[in-house]
Amino acid sequence: MNANKPSILRTIFSFMGKFFKAIRLTISILFTLLLVVVIAGLFVDHLPPMADKSALYLAPTGILVDQKSYIYPMDALLGNPAMSSPETLVKDIIEAVDTAAKDNRITHLLLDTDHLEAAGIAKLDEISHALIRFKQTNKPIIAVADNFSQSQYFLAAHADQILLNPMGSVLITGFGAYGHYFRDALDWLKVKVHVSRAGQYKSAAEPYLNNEMSTLAKEETSDVVNRLWQSYTSKIEQLRQLDQGAINSFANNLHTKLQSTNGDTALLAQQENLVDLLATRSEMHSYLNQQIPSDYNGEFIATDMAIYLAHTRREQSASISSEDKVAVLVAKGTILDGEQPEGTIGGDTLAKILNELRYDEQVKALVLRIDSPGGSAFASDVIRDALYNQNRDIPIVVSMGSYAASGGYWIAAEADKILAMPTTITGSIGVYSMIPTVEDSLAALGIYSDGVGSTDIAGIMQLDRPMSHQAKIIIQSSVENIYSRFIDLVASGRQASKEQVAKMAQGRIWTGQQAMEMGLVDQLGSLNDAINAAAELAGINDYGVIYPARILSPYEQFLQELSQNFSVALRHFGINSSLYKMLAIKAQPILTPLKHISTFNDPKGIYLHCDACPM
Repeated sequence: MNANKPSILRTIFSFMGKFFKAIRLTISILFTLLLVVVIAGLFVDHLPPMADKSALYLAPTGILVDQKSYIYPMDALLGNPAMSSPETLVKDIIEAVDTAAKDNRITHLLLDTDHLEAAGIAKLDEISHALIRFKQTNKPIIAVADNFSQSQYFLAAHADQILLNPMGSVLITGFGAYGHYFRDALDWLKVKVHVSRAGQYKSAAEPYLNNEMSTLAKEETSDVVNRLWQSYTSKIEQLRQLDQGAINSFANNLHTKLQSTNGDTALLAQQENLVDLLATRSEMHSYLNQQIPSDYNGEFIATDMAIYLAHTRREQSASISSEDKVAVLVAKGTILDGEQPEGTIGGDTLAKILNELRYDEQVKALVLRIDSPGGSAFASDVIRDALYNQNRDIPIVVSMGSYAASGGYWIAAEADKILAMPTTITGSIGVYSMIPTVEDSLAALGIYSDGVGSTDIAGIMQLDRPMSHQAKIIIQSSVENIYSRFIDLVASGRQASKEQVAKMAQGRIWTGQQAMEMGLVDQLGSLNDAINAAAELAGINDYGVIYPARILSPYEQFLQELSQNFSVALRHFGINSSLYKMLAIKAQPILTPLKHISTFNDPKGIYLHCDACPM
């Protein structure tokens, strides 16, 4: 044996050492490159100058929302901007359109809806008001798209000219509310679901009890769906000067109408006067070159909404001198207990923001923008308490978005004034509790639970044991107590009798128009109308508007800034976005397990939640 020859074990460890050294070196190089790119981003002026004459390019992306969902830092750092920000703020669109209407630099509004994925009818309706105000200035609106979905077409219908790709279509199908029902599946799995509820229309737990929608649920849901559909169709018929009932006929008879055009969906849309011109992308480009002010190359000039807002906000900030403020606090998503990121409503999170506003003497009025189907009963009351019992004596106005129901109405009921859109879904004044037990499921596997307790209810919350008679009485009593409190709360806040509220309650949902007629809402109007109402109640004329939000941790702020500068630098250096997208896709399997997944978490398992609201 050669004494100088290294042993196999030493060779393996030597190889491993070199391998990990190479990994450390690679990581160091990548981190250094990342740091260089980020630092470069700090010095990149990424706000191009405004043209003297141009169109405002309005291209909403993803879902229309009142508040963007929180993006986890690593997602924000590595993700493609289009993937990490699949939401567009409604208030940004309205601000851009209203500002452009009075801006002599803006000659047209170019509406591109191809990247809009979804939107509540109430949010579309708010944008509709802004587009109508823009049209009143006689500045043209041009809409272009490869295809129009139902939501996309609602916005496009406001245009003076609608251009559709000849390979595209206008797909208007009507509104529906469909869901899955699991009773047979749960029976097969031997899972028992124990539901306690107050309010005969409170249908949130129905999917776990039945195999189909109940008669009462169909009654209320059908009524709301038809009212929303009537609002949608009448607005389009008015904008496009169509006969009454034309849109409903188009949807119901699409199959036969398509036969008359040999299946040509674009041609059918033109024949039905839903669009004005069929044009390929190159033809659309040529058309826009002829209509919109162009540069020295003959190419039309369109200023992106984000760039336009950056310019106008910079210009306006220098002229704002008022110290009086109206604070607009957004409550968007399911109401959960504790601290929660944006996209959901944390009871403690919102209460903390409200408590901080108490000490801001410049805030003279508060607008609570609610876009929520409710959630935890406990968290809803934490918010209500912070909103009305701990704040300074300033006017509080509620603005309802797509929905403000159940827990969403719980936190609205005591406001000085409540505004909703006609198509808002609200009400759902009811309570339920749902607890599954799996004793039969486990028994089928040969697993049983047994033991002793000091009282009859010692094992009341063990899901592997049958729910006792005492437990059912305790939970039902708690649900009925919360429902009684809900009735009292609404009666007091709306200055109505308990009997009146009880008739409007029962867990039933209403449109904003119905809610106003019944007294659950004071006025129909948008967020801007609510801000004006709050200022009027506060007696102020010259004021600014602020949007207080959760304070990010230093770590979150650092990564957010890192992400923004990284994105800016990549675009400035011309790095292909496909590489950026590839990195994000590859990173998803690693990042996904790190995400916090929010679930219902009421301490007593009692919820003020409207299951039928996000229809």
